[in-house]
Amino acid sequence: MLAYVRRLPFSVFLFGLVAACALDDPQNRFAEITYAHKPEIRLDVGEVRVEQAYLAPGKDPNVEHRFPVRPNDAAVRWAQDRLEAEGDRLVFRYIVREASAVETALATESGVTGLLTTDQSERYETRIVIDMEVLDGRQVQGTARAEARRSVTVPEDISLREREAVWYKLTEDVMKDLDSQLEETIRSAFFPYIVL
Repeated sequence: MLAYVRRLPFSVFLFGLVAACALDDPQNRFAEITYAHKPEIRLDVGEVRVEQAYLAPGKDPNVEHRFPVRPNDAAVRWAQDRLEAEGDRLVFRYIVREASAVETALATESGVTGLLTTDQSERYETRIVIDMEVLDGRQVQGTARAEARRSVTVPEDISLREREAVWYKLTEDVMKDLDSQLEETIRSAFFPYIVL
C-alpha cells in the first residue's frame, strides 16, 4: 500500500504533464496574422494613433470572440505593422469602427432527404470598417474610410476544429481585402501626407 501511495503523486504529475502537452500542442494553434513582411506606409505625421471603437457584443449572433484570430485584433495589427510616423507634428488616427463576425442559421432539409444529404447549416459574415483622419490639434485635415466584407458557409457535420479553421481563413481573407483597400485609400485620400 505504501508503494502505491508513493507512486500516486508521480502518476498525477505525469498525467498533468501529458494533458499540458496536449493543450500546448502547436497543431492546436493558428498563426498570427501579421503584415511586417509588407512595406511600411510612411506618413508625415508626428503620431499614428490606433483606436478600437468597436465593442464586441460577446453573444449570439456575433461570434468574433470565438475566432482563433479576432478580426479587431487583425485590424489593429495591420496598423501597427504598416503605418509609420515620420514627421514632427499632426496626428493620424486609425479607428477600428467595426470588426464583426455574425452567424446566421441556414435552412436544412428534414426527413429522409435530410438524412441522405449534408446541408450548409450556418453562414458566417465578417465586416471590418476603418475610419481614418489627420488632425492638426483639434482641426481635422482629412478623413477617409476603408471597408471589407467576406462570408462563408459551413456544412452541418463540421467539427469544432474545422469550424475554427474556417473562421481563421475568413479573417485572413477579409484582411487581405482590407489590406488592399487601406493601402489604396490612404495613398489616394492622404497623398499630401505620404513620405516617399
